[in-house]
Amino acid sequence: MSGIPDTSAAARLGSPSSGVCHDSVDAERIAVGTGPVDPDDLVRVARHGAGVRLTDGALAEIARSREVIEKLADDDRPHYGVSTGFGALATTHIPGDRRAQLQRSLIRSHAAGSGAEVEREAVRALMLLRLSTLATGRTGVRVETAQAYAAMLDAGLTPVVREYGSLGCSGDLAPLAHVALALMGEGELRDAAGRLRPAAEALRDHGIEPVELAEKEGLALVNGTDGMLGMLVLALADLRRLLTTADVAAAMSVEALLGTDAVFAEDLQALRPHPGQADSAANLRALLAGSGIMASHRGPECTRVQDAYSLRCAPQVHGAARDTAAHAAAVADRELAAAIDNPVVTVDGRVESNGNFHGAPVAYALDFLAIAAADVAGMSERRTDRFLDVARNHGLPPFLAGDPGVDSGHMIAQYTAAGIVSELKRLAVPASADSIPSSAMQEDHVSMGWAAARKLRRAIDGLTRVLAIEVLTAARALDLRSPLRPAPATAAVRDAVWAAGVPGPGSDRHLAPEIEAVVGLVDSGALLAATGLDLH
Repeated sequence: MSGIPDTSAAARLGSPSSGVCHDSVDAERIAVGTGPVDPDDLVRVARHGAGVRLTDGALAEIARSREVIEKLADDDRPHYGVSTGFGALATTHIPGDRRAQLQRSLIRSHAAGSGAEVEREAVRALMLLRLSTLATGRTGVRVETAQAYAAMLDAGLTPVVREYGSLGCSGDLAPLAHVALALMGEGELRDAAGRLRPAAEALRDHGIEPVELAEKEGLALVNGTDGMLGMLVLALADLRRLLTTADVAAAMSVEALLGTDAVFAEDLQALRPHPGQADSAANLRALLAGSGIMASHRGPECTRVQDAYSLRCAPQVHGAARDTAAHAAAVADRELAAAIDNPVVTVDGRVESNGNFHGAPVAYALDFLAIAAADVAGMSERRTDRFLDVARNHGLPPFLAGDPGVDSGHMIAQYTAAGIVSELKRLAVPASADSIPSSAMQEDHVSMGWAAARKLRRAIDGLTRVLAIEVLTAARALDLRSPLRPAPATAAVRDAVWAAGVPGPGSDRHLAPEIEAVVGLVDSGALLAATGLDLH
């Protein structure tokens, strides 16, 4: 999974809320320079609240490109975004004394989002990536504008961005405009403590002067794929952990369902040389090593010839998801290295219109990941279901119930997983296959990348919960196989589940808190840590 950033925890959905280097003197702040943001640093800033600062090199590049824009401001010829209107109004000339109003009007009109607040981590990711583009010197903003943007992010001030408003072309206009509006001292934001405050008041309390936008700056603040890209990088961080967790869950299920590990042999897997498949199979071999349960039915008297696909084909499905994530990470790496604006100030000082703001490359990757998340969750739910059916669970009680009939065991936990999987299949329908023309047909093809990112976040939350339910169910089944002993790694995961406040098998009890406890183990990475293995 090369290129996919790791993370220690994933935020739950629903909370409102050259290059990049680490400076040895100011270790808590990420230095933003002229090169790409590192994915791990994006996670630190977005999810864990790290601060930021602009490097001297970035400030020099910003100043250099601003000189180009200021020369064009006095030119008699029209220049898009400098002396003209926007979108379908690009042919409308704007006199010099009205250009500041032009920029203000752009931001106010484009800050037209609606719906629930977008999560704090997603907004901070968006802000870091827009700041990174400003730092390249390709946008033509003033130094003081970039510094104010950095100061707002560094202070933990998070503008209120709404769920709906972006078509993913020209970039994430409405979400970025809501951030720019706060930079102007208008609208609302949440401070580092999560309190909703008027932007002007919060900026003043942190010594940040509201920005009076000059020529070109409004466009530079809203023309980018930063929202969808930020959510892609965060999703990849989560998927690195979740796809390895899927291997852990599968290993526990193969073991507790008396399946065979012979199919995971390295030479068999090498016959189909997909890298993700090889990594997943290696994880399963390591997790099942030393299992007393597996050893108990390995002899010639065992009549099991082939396991069901949800057990036997786990490396193939989990591996395909890993390879999909690796592809998406490559797309993200290229996009992180981009400087997206329209028009853009080229290295040799030209100001040129372009179409780099179109979100298609990112949107396709986001949609592809939603398909993979749905499929991995679907296979997990099928393994959970096998535990509960006496015709398929090889001697375990119905629904793993303590007193079948009186007790229902994990019957409805599987319903929960099934309901989530059904939703994940709906979320797997690609957003990027749709396009709705806008701006009087000037923007007649859009990417819907923001929508792809939003549904992927929900899909990842669902995958987390489905895997947690499988782990919870498999842990109970492993105990019910006593006195047979599970492998050291799977036994350690089972023990971590019980240590999280989940009792072992027994009479029915309130199951929702137990599911949430295991969701917490998956989210925090504690479940993977419990294996004691260096998993791929």
